[in-house]
Amino acid sequence: MLTLFGKYLGTVKKDGFFWVNPFTVKRKVSLRAFNLNGQQLKVNDSIGNPIEIAAVIVWQIKDTAAAVFAVENYIQYVNIQSEAAVRHLANSFPYDNLEDETAAITLRGGAEQVSSMLEKELNERLDRAGIEVLEARISHLAYAPEIAHSMLQVQQASAIIAARKLIVEGAVGMVEMALNKLSEKNIVELDEERKAAMVSNLLVVLCGDKAVNPVVNTGTLYH
Repeated sequence: MLTLFGKYLGTVKKDGFFWVNPFTVKRKVSLRAFNLNGQQLKVNDSIGNPIEIAAVIVWQIKDTAAAVFAVENYIQYVNIQSEAAVRHLANSFPYDNLEDETAAITLRGGAEQVSSMLEKELNERLDRAGIEVLEARISHLAYAPEIAHSMLQVQQASAIIAARKLIVEGAVGMVEMALNKLSEKNIVELDEERKAAMVSNLLVVLCGDKAVNPVVNTGTLYH
């Protein structure tokens, strides 16, 4: 980057040998891509849960004059604005939809959308310094240690409930099919009481966690 008595003359971006005014002050500014591995930040998500989040950002200078003259230190500017953008992003969405089922975007489930919004916000923040963000990705995302165990129990409970719901739906379908088949083929005629007993026994067998030991009735259906 070339300046003459404090006046910006331009930037040489091509390879080769050039003649310039001997009074020109030359300052090297790297146009290579930089990698910013952000530190882990402890923030609250949109519903108040403390989480840990960090991002990896790839950026480069597109306007050397803005990078040098518009801000005091463009590297420090990138670091501070990147941290502010990540904090704002974490405050805008819930970690997941366990507590907010209506959330369309979550930090854990909407990685692509979240990264796209982070990249857009960073470009808006860093445009003043002539810096372009090439890529921004969440590199670390987790609940804070003080609530991690509790949230793990909530996730496990949700998984168990979902599995139980699926098992019950399947068991009810199988019981219905068994009763219909017995009725269609006239294998045995059952009154309402015996149908209820059969349904109860089949549901116990199909929904139980452990194998069931059958009891064989050697008498009549009613004894």
